[in-house]
Amino acid sequence: MLNDAEFEMKRERLFHHLALRIRDERVVEAMERVPRERFIPQEARDAAYDDNPLPIGKGQTISQPYIIALMTEALSLTGTELVLEIGTGSGYQAAILALLARKVVSVERHPELIENARGTLDDLGYDNIEIHQAKNGLGWPEEAPYDGIIVTAAAPEVPQPLIDQLDMKGRLVIPVGGRYEQTLLRITRERWGVSTENLGGCRFVPLIGEDAWTRDK
Repeated sequence: MLNDAEFEMKRERLFHHLALRIRDERVVEAMERVPRERFIPQEARDAAYDDNPLPIGKGQTISQPYIIALMTEALSLTGTELVLEIGTGSGYQAAILALLARKVVSVERHPELIENARGTLDDLGYDNIEIHQAKNGLGWPEEAPYDGIIVTAAAPEVPQPLIDQLDMKGRLVIPVGGRYEQTLLRITRERWGVSTENLGGCRFVPLIGEDAWTRDK
């Protein structure tokens, strides 16, 4: 087990690395404020600040810090936005978004992960995050339109219901592709349709639900 000095050294090294690759300083600063070790199993504490994804149970993962930073930066948040997160997982991404947006609405399929995430976020004092049990349809249209939507699981194609839940000029950041390799996309809703930007290759667990993957695929 790492001692406190070794643990802090790994933490500082990670954020130095991220600062060299992420242009929005506020994103890295927000990530520095969120204790990633609180969102992973205790036995994985020594790996909390490795630049790798980590398992959190129920076949889900907490994403690689660089990918989290990249996706968060792509939302171009200023602090006034209403953001929807698809896939609460551990709650770590929601915590970062909560420091950069006005309010975060997050949905998750697994009740156990919802309970754990709520407990951690409550302990850390977050009061601008709502977590809901996911329904059959994608997203959470009850509070739409959203200024930003971030999807932490991979879809076979861009889901139209999520585009429909975006406000005009709203941004959807989502991995799209096969079950094992995807491309990270930023979709911006325009009056004439959508514009699409390729942010690079990635690998996420599959997004399950209508307009995504079904369990038996």
